[in-house]
Amino acid sequence: MKIAVMSSHTPSLFWFRLDMMREFVRRGNDVVAIGNEPSDKWVDKFGENGIRYISVPVQRNGTNPLKDIKTYRALKRLLRAEHPDRIFAYQAKTVIYGGMAARKLGIRDFYPLIAGVGSVFLSDGLKTKLVRKILVTEYKLGMKHAKKVFFQNPDDVEIFCRYGIVKKERVVMLNGSGVNLEKFQPLPLPEFPAFLCISRLIRDKGVCEYLQAAEAVKQKYPSARFMLVGPYDTNPSALKPEELAHYTDSGIVEYFGEQSDVRPYLSQCGVFVLPSYREGTPKTVLEAMACERAIITTDAPGCRETVTDGENGYLVPVKDAETLSGRMIHFIEHPEIIGRMAKRGRQIVEDRFDVVKVNGVICNAMEL
Repeated sequence: MKIAVMSSHTPSLFWFRLDMMREFVRRGNDVVAIGNEPSDKWVDKFGENGIRYISVPVQRNGTNPLKDIKTYRALKRLLRAEHPDRIFAYQAKTVIYGGMAARKLGIRDFYPLIAGVGSVFLSDGLKTKLVRKILVTEYKLGMKHAKKVFFQNPDDVEIFCRYGIVKKERVVMLNGSGVNLEKFQPLPLPEFPAFLCISRLIRDKGVCEYLQAAEAVKQKYPSARFMLVGPYDTNPSALKPEELAHYTDSGIVEYFGEQSDVRPYLSQCGVFVLPSYREGTPKTVLEAMACERAIITTDAPGCRETVTDGENGYLVPVKDAETLSGRMIHFIEHPEIIGRMAKRGRQIVEDRFDVVKVNGVICNAMEL
């Protein structure tokens, strides 16, 4: 059968869903990937994996209704032309407008994934409440006839059920996006504890807390090493280059930009840090665990699913750079615990987060 996999961010579609799409292909299906970036950049990359790629105009961030109408019409034209048997969609714009288009065309096998709810559900300002009300209405329209809805943590399920977007009997829980255990193998640990954060450079990922904690630790341990990998972003909470400049120019943090392969950077750290405010389930943390790295992340939805505090890493409060720096110093002063926690992290991903197991749950739910 033909399966359409759509996302409002092509790089995420490729890096986060490639193993899943490969499994669809392996099971004998025709897979078409639908994303927002130009075809000439991505056709060959997807094609090497037996997947067709088609570009549609999707503004990942922003609330311009004219652009959203354009997205809806483009998705409806594409789905009418392709007429897939199954649709897997994730990220808000493609879940909402892809679901509305599928419903209009009578395509009933629609399977959205909610991989994090976003800041609009987390604050209560007047403008946020208005945007949330609109978004909830749109989600209800887009997901009304979804056969199953995939979630990565119970907190997001509670929110979507509370707002009446999803009925519990349609929920399928996933252990994140899974991690490819053949690609992400254990790596030797560096002699001196070094820290790495891989993230889009936005405030909601806790990047500012990482930078602040790194600066505090450097004052006590000048030889400590802090690395940052990830792209700048169009998100409203994105950092600007000049905000990062203080930390890079003064040698507090080494910034390596966006990377297609993060393993060379994981090999240089002993501790992986993601102080995010909220996640679906963070794939970067799972990849670090697979490479046998100790973890510091937040006691927040999605993040807390990856770490048992004191076992394979530490959980710290959200927006708490002081506690974060304290945990970093603890690793520097007690480097012997890193190896123990790192090995436990690998065991956890093998047991719960293996991408083969995650993809099996998805395929079973989609009746593939």
